[in-house]
Amino acid sequence: MPDPANVFADIPGALPDELIEVLAASDKVRIERIVSMGHVSPGGFWYDQESDEWVLLLRGAARLLFEGDDRPVAMKPGDHLLIPARKRHRVEWTDPERPTIWLAVHC
Repeated sequence: MPDPANVFADIPGALPDELIEVLAASDKVRIERIVSMGHVSPGGFWYDQESDEWVLLLRGAARLLFEGDDRPVAMKPGDHLLIPARKRHRVEWTDPERPTIWLAVHC
């Protein structure tokens, strides 16, 4: 029997880049742990993904902006949303004082 892993474990004290780790994957689904600390999407960059993405914010805080919207969507622990395939979006803000931990399921 494998040992359990903990989604809150092994978070580096300094994160020069956003940390993205694949926790499980198959040919149809990919589950990632994403750790942000003040990280945002580069200027002018929009995610435009080929598959749906369900995100759950576990810890920290963030704001996502969807193309065509005037206001970002604020997220706090426990908030989740489904981002449909091809829905252009970007990360406008993540908490710079503490890690923001996401669980992302691409399907």
